[in-house]
Amino acid sequence: MESLSFELLGLLFLTGLLAGTLDSIAGGGGLIAFPVLLGTGISPLQALATNKLQGSFGTTTAALHFLRHGEIDRQGLLFAMLCTFVGAALGTVAVSHIDSRLLMTFIPVLLIANAIYFLISPRVGDVERHRRISLGAFSLIIGTGLGFYDGFFGPGTGAFFALAFISLLGFSMKKATAHSKVLNMTSNLAALLFFILGGHVVWSIGLVMAAGQVIGATAGAHLVIRRGTALIRPLLVIVSIALTVKLVVADPANPLRQWLGF
Repeated sequence: MESLSFELLGLLFLTGLLAGTLDSIAGGGGLIAFPVLLGTGISPLQALATNKLQGSFGTTTAALHFLRHGEIDRQGLLFAMLCTFVGAALGTVAVSHIDSRLLMTFIPVLLIANAIYFLISPRVGDVERHRRISLGAFSLIIGTGLGFYDGFFGPGTGAFFALAFISLLGFSMKKATAHSKVLNMTSNLAALLFFILGGHVVWSIGLVMAAGQVIGATAGAHLVIRRGTALIRPLLVIVSIALTVKLVVADPANPLRQWLGF
């Protein structure tokens, strides 16, 4: 990948722009970015690593935008970030030792459950609800667990974080989206660090997409602040269903697809 055509540069930038916008609102930007990365001719491992590079720019931009606009409560967040970082680091190390097919069997089921929750639950809205667990317990269980998942596999991490903030900490949808970007940023950066150390990142491609990510993430975060639940809720449902289709229908080797008889 010593030289990139103007057409490919434009496609990569546009992909980063669209992925960044979607990611900052509901997650799922990898649905757009990863297939394009594979289409450039790099290996799947390089595509995963480069996806973390460009995605890190997007989640960091969105998190900073939410922070500047007062949408993030910093109290206790550092511990949650630490747990997420550790979990993501462990997940990135484990990815070469554990068969990801084990996860692909039940992750689509969780994604559909996610979609149903956001679609019908009366708890999902712009009003905060009662907290069910402490922030410390949330950090240890959800931060570490979803951090590991993002470092190991990744699809739907943003939606899972948002669901956890809403259902366990009682956050409003807008506040949950803002805080999920902080933890998603943390897991992305942790995974990226290990991919860099392994020499798997294709910088020429990732940085072009990162430029689009910064613009898209800024626009998406702005829309979240202005539109709130009216924008986030339907997109979270759509992203969860789209990820399920991608994992089950588009992958002939998916165990769940075989079990359903597709």
